[in-house]
Amino acid sequence: MIAKIHLAKKQLALAEASYRAILERITGLDSAGKMRVDQLDAVLREFARLGWRAKPATKRSAQPQIRMIHAVWADICKLQGRGDEAALRAFVRRQTRTAEHPDGVDSPNFLTAPLANRVLEGLKAWRARLMKEAA
Repeated sequence: MIAKIHLAKKQLALAEASYRAILERITGLDSAGKMRVDQLDAVLREFARLGWRAKPATKRSAQPQIRMIHAVWADICKLQGRGDEAALRAFVRRQTRTAEHPDGVDSPNFLTAPLANRVLEGLKAWRARLMKEAA
């Protein structure tokens, strides 16, 4: 929570004096390190009121194929009305069973380019079938 407070301070571009004044106004303390959890939460709520929005902690892959896999999977989930990360991992494992990987690769993030292409093409075919059924 302290790290979030420091990120909010930076994103709101608060001067040190303004930051300390907000902390003291909300909790009576001038340092986040001295605060209890409920006080830290109150400070985060105040920063949210001032316009700070926490960004989700999602990690985007540097590989375009992996990002595309997640995008196509999101489309499939919308078309089916269900789906989760565990189901995507199961699909990836089925699609990547090879002599090198008899159990398949466990996560899209660990795919090599050829395996990522295989998974992506399988997902695109699945999405096409779902779209055809929906039409």
